[in-house]
Amino acid sequence: MSLVRVRDLDKVFATSSGPVHAVRGVSFEVPAGETVGLVGESGSGKSTVARLVLGLERPTSGTVEVAGTDLTTLSTSDMKLLRRRMQMVFQNPYGSLLPHYTAVANVAEPLRLHGETSKEARQEAALAMLARVGIARRQAHLYPRQFSGGQQQRIAIARALVLHPELLVCDEPTSSLDVSVQAQILELLGELGAELTCLFISHDLAVIERMADRVVVMCRGRIVESASTAELFAAPAHPYTQDLLAATRITAGEHAPALDPSTWNLDGTLTEITPNHHVLTEP
Repeated sequence: MSLVRVRDLDKVFATSSGPVHAVRGVSFEVPAGETVGLVGESGSGKSTVARLVLGLERPTSGTVEVAGTDLTTLSTSDMKLLRRRMQMVFQNPYGSLLPHYTAVANVAEPLRLHGETSKEARQEAALAMLARVGIARRQAHLYPRQFSGGQQQRIAIARALVLHPELLVCDEPTSSLDVSVQAQILELLGELGAELTCLFISHDLAVIERMADRVVVMCRGRIVESASTAELFAAPAHPYTQDLLAATRITAGEHAPALDPSTWNLDGTLTEITPNHHVLTEP
């Protein structure tokens, strides 16, 4: 059963230099209890897809269903009710936290916005969630600027989880952190992710390989390939995916594999590689 179903999603932004087609015909699903990795270079459209999935942007066309509800048809009040069931962890933890709120106040804020219980109950729930992500009670009344980047991201994760959402969207949650801190945050998300359905966005295939059950690859606003993580890393079918994987291997000290031009079709069709492995050739 899929918690998220995206169908034929398009998003066009109006700019001073003309329309920008950020997302084109995107379709995928996120099965309940699994993590789907959405990968691509900067500008590929993956962050726009994340905002569309969460209802933070309205699509130009297409549908987004979360738990069987089409977000594109909801009123503002109905959207608020659904929004508590899906939360986001942003790339820049400091930028996403309220700087004039303490750590515990930041985490308690979603509970207040959704009308949860008393102030005391909200604070205790926030303290419990902070403890779960490794922020001690004695640190809870410090301000975001008094924490390291990794600690700030832990606070942001606690804030995203305090409402016990069904869907967690992570948009490059470790890219602003150094390597050792990245590993700690990924380990934390891996532990917490066993209880969640997650859309995990990254340009880093090494991170995606570690975190995702299935991978969706985007290029210039389109999905060019989707497969299980094991299949995609064993035999990437699209040259763009091969390039991304080659770059990851070069970073790790391996020799990049040569691209196979036979993988290209120019008719814009979706070619089935295996029953669950698809590659979209460039039109």
